[in-house]
Amino acid sequence: MKADKASARATLDRDEWIEAAIDLLAEEGVQGMRVEVLAKNFGVTKGSFYWHFKDRQDLVVGVLESWRDGRLRDIDKQTVATPGSEREQLLHLIDVYGATRNRKGISIELAVREWARRDAHAAAIVEEVDTWRLECTRKLFVRHGVAEEEAKSRSLLLYAYVFGQSLMVCEPYDPAVGERKRWIADLIVT
Repeated sequence: MKADKASARATLDRDEWIEAAIDLLAEEGVQGMRVEVLAKNFGVTKGSFYWHFKDRQDLVVGVLESWRDGRLRDIDKQTVATPGSEREQLLHLIDVYGATRNRKGISIELAVREWARRDAHAAAIVEEVDTWRLECTRKLFVRHGVAEEEAKSRSLLLYAYVFGQSLMVCEPYDPAVGERKRWIADLIVT
């Protein structure tokens, strides 16, 4: 067991601390991202943390930047032109972001948004991500032949739908919810 802890100490890097902090953020919110808890979970001392970070604020900034960069990468990946029509791409986007299988992702999203309600830096990061989401999707709608103003509205509707429905458990209400989701996606995209 001591050899495992020694090995963990030798290989632990800044990104691993950030990933662990993001996990805590999803479970406990920003207040849960405590250096003591992270060090204990890794089986290392707080000194190891300070090898990679100036202070807790440095970690907090790292978490926000990591979340932002990951979201921007994912948005780019999901909205760049790929073989197939823009309509197919938009429907794929709805499927990806509306999937209820990624509970951890939605937990992180909610935790960051809650954090942004109380912290100006977090709010600026969320605004940057949301603006990029809406702008990339607007461009897809425009390439699909939708007029500029309508494309903005549909982009907003698309994200309002996927985030809203990803928070809901609809199957007890309607066992055919998958068909209804497809119908709604078609309405948004067509």
